[in-house]
Order: sequence, then structure tokens, then C-alpha cells
Amino acid sequence: MTLNISNLELTGKNIIIVEDDLPSISYYETLLKNSGADLMIFHTGKEFVDYLIAGNKTMDLVLMDFLIPLINGIECIRILRKNGINTPVIMITAYSSEQAKTEAYIAGCNEYVLKPIYPEKIFSLLEKYLKKRASIINSF
Repeated sequence: MTLNISNLELTGKNIIIVEDDLPSISYYETLLKNSGADLMIFHTGKEFVDYLIAGNKTMDLVLMDFLIPLINGIECIRILRKNGINTPVIMITAYSSEQAKTEAYIAGCNEYVLKPIYPEKIFSLLEKYLKKRASIINSF
């Protein structure tokens, strides 16, 4: 059985996308449109941080680009973790520097994935982080 979005029931899940590249945003929206998940899109790191500061912490997964305007992805992750939020963060970037990757993991990202990211990879990450969380919650 191949993994596809129809195998994942993501209704009620909130996925945050922090990305400034419009084709990438469109790609994520196309892949996730039939998943049942609610998507929120921020085009800059500052928009995302403002969302956090406003006390809006309803998120099940964050897809974060590295090179985004105003506040970069690593700093966004640091701020997220400093606020005690343990939501899984997947950094999806074209930036292949080992130093950036190391910094991202130290900041608290869960995965560092290079672009282009293929649908199967996105679906497997969604399953890994969203299905696992659902089964943990449902086991109580």
C-alpha cells in the first residue's frame, strides 16, 4: 500500500505553514487540501511570532522554511520553544548547509528536509507526527 493523503484523516488538526515562496505555498495547499486539516499560512517569520505572542498556540504541526523575511526560521523555532510549545516543527528548505542544519536541530526542530520535497515524504512526515500524537492522546 502506498501512502497518500487519503490514508491520513487529519480533520481537526491545525497545520501552520511559514513560507514566503508562493509556488511552495501553493504546492503545500494542493497536497493538503483534501486532508481535512486546517491550514494557516504565514509569509514572514514576524507574522508567525506575532501569532505566538498573541497567545494563539493551537497548532499540531509547523512546516517552516529557513530563509523567510524579517525573522528567519531558526529564530522562529527558538521563540516557539522558549514559549514552552512542543509542537513538532519540520524545517523544509533549499539551504543545505550543515551548520544551518545543526543550528535548526539545536533550536528545536524535529526534522530538517531539503527541497524539493516530494509528496510521499510529506505524507510520511504527516503520518509520523500527526498520527502518533493522535494515538497518544487517544490512549488516555
